[in-house]
Amino acid sequence: MSAKTIALDMDAYLSLRQHRRPGETFSETIKRLTGRKRSLLDFAGIWKDMPKEDLAKVQSFLADGRRRDRMRMSRVLEGA
Repeated sequence: MSAKTIALDMDAYLSLRQHRRPGETFSETIKRLTGRKRSLLDFAGIWKDMPKEDLAKVQSFLADGRRRDRMRMSRVLEGA
């Protein structure tokens, strides 16, 4: 594998280092941060073969999150 040397100012280096995950090389960090963003269409149908009990857990989790969001919003609006 060939390599290229690049120069970074200290702020850029510290920012990159902060984003680096344990065990990750700087090259891997840059690739992860600059990688292709996936379209929502890439996820279409991803749950179609999910077992019904797993789908029910996901739906319950999402419903609980929505309920908690509504409760938080109510508290915020009451304090306004």
